[in-house]
Amino acid sequence: MLRRLVLVATLAAAPAFGQLAATLRVGLASDIDTLDPVLSNTIAGRSVLTALCDKLLDIDANLAFVPRLAESWSWSDDRRALTLRLRAGLTFHDGDPIDAEAVRFSLERAATLPSSRRRSEIAEIAAIETPDARTVVLRLSAPSAPLLAQLADRAGMIVSPRAVRAAEGQFARAPICSGPFVFTGMVPQDRIDFRRFPGHWNAAAVQVENLAFRPMPDSTVRLLNLRSGQLDLMERVAASDVAALRRDPRLRFAEARGFGFTSIIFNVGNGPRARNPFGGDPRLREAFDRALDRDALNQVVFEGTNTPGNQPIPPGSPFYAPSFPMLPRDIAAARRLLVDAGQPAAEVTMLVPNIPEFRQMAEVMQAMVREAGIAMRIETRELATAAQMMNTGDFQAFLIGWSGRVDPDGNIFAFNHCRGANNDSKFCDPRVDAALESARATVDPAERARFYNEAMAIALPARHRVYVIHEAWRFAHAVRLSGFRAVPDGIMRMEGIRLD
Repeated sequence: MLRRLVLVATLAAAPAFGQLAATLRVGLASDIDTLDPVLSNTIAGRSVLTALCDKLLDIDANLAFVPRLAESWSWSDDRRALTLRLRAGLTFHDGDPIDAEAVRFSLERAATLPSSRRRSEIAEIAAIETPDARTVVLRLSAPSAPLLAQLADRAGMIVSPRAVRAAEGQFARAPICSGPFVFTGMVPQDRIDFRRFPGHWNAAAVQVENLAFRPMPDSTVRLLNLRSGQLDLMERVAASDVAALRRDPRLRFAEARGFGFTSIIFNVGNGPRARNPFGGDPRLREAFDRALDRDALNQVVFEGTNTPGNQPIPPGSPFYAPSFPMLPRDIAAARRLLVDAGQPAAEVTMLVPNIPEFRQMAEVMQAMVREAGIAMRIETRELATAAQMMNTGDFQAFLIGWSGRVDPDGNIFAFNHCRGANNDSKFCDPRVDAALESARATVDPAERARFYNEAMAIALPARHRVYVIHEAWRFAHAVRLSGFRAVPDGIMRMEGIRLD
């Protein structure tokens, strides 16, 4: 199978005789986990899938919703129905039409597939009506303030029904979608290749014939490849490289202030590995938290370029809970908590993606908590492997990032609701569920903030997640590349990019 994929990629990338096929080469900070949008759970996967699978709508650099497959949308007066009007003449990569029935199929699959990571994102969709080939009506069980934001992400990516049925559960091996690029092949941890889809509704904005993603976990290696001309664009520039990049006349730097977070997930109920002292006693998790110096972590690892944080929402947002400010480091308090819990020399293993910045963060934290009496062992894995271990509960603690969503629900609900698709710690409290559901059901920002504050008053002290940093998104590209836009969600969008 591996040799076949390499051959497919090579043949698909070869231009016809006499033609010059430009290839946009993009360096990723990690390999992807899957090419199925309902199963995807990595930021690298979001960028790759955005090239492959078009969405119903999107956000622009100013965080405004903009049309994609849906050219318009409207709400009913009670906000219990959302009507979407599709563009005319849309087709999948296999030539099948993208119509209202295809949209219904994709949304129902995202909502009902047992392994779907999108289930809780669109849980309020109670029924889907298709009055004609270009009209989709979503009937909701309750108003859903974040629904547009979810449809502007992987939940709104439309896949070929025929390809899904033919794949028999293996859609990611040969995905057929509707995006500006067609999948041609991949080699895990080495390359993911695409070619331009001339039948895309916005094909005129695609200025390259081929698109090649190259997973390179080491940021130094990515930058060396960019400088040597082996890459045209790279994500996740290390903070230590920013100053030199700004001085390099051959390269350009782009940055967007993100609204995601990096956190430590503590396994409190996800399988047998939750049965450890940290999984069973919130005092140990609090001791770990109180031993951390987030400001120092930001300075040492990121040269002060990111924002320390202790919540899923960055400071300064109207949805930040001011009742729970970030506490200073307190080693004495951490030690008292360990003694009270009967664990003055506690031990915990932290799973860490094999990415330099994450390894460095873990090493700094390891030294910090050691001063309180906590022995932390670091277990590194490639990101895709680590994500699978997270999903199955094969961890005690896990250091992982979340790229963030334009609506605060995308940073909170799925991680803290009992049935949240990203609640990999398996924390569960019905009071939190009630508050989060109420926040979804109102569009009044003040009311939503009040409900989120209620939820955080319970979830934050439980410390099933300990939040540490809100990252900025830093990109670099060759001077010959133009048209790239850094967007606060961290996703690289390939339309409009030119290679001179």
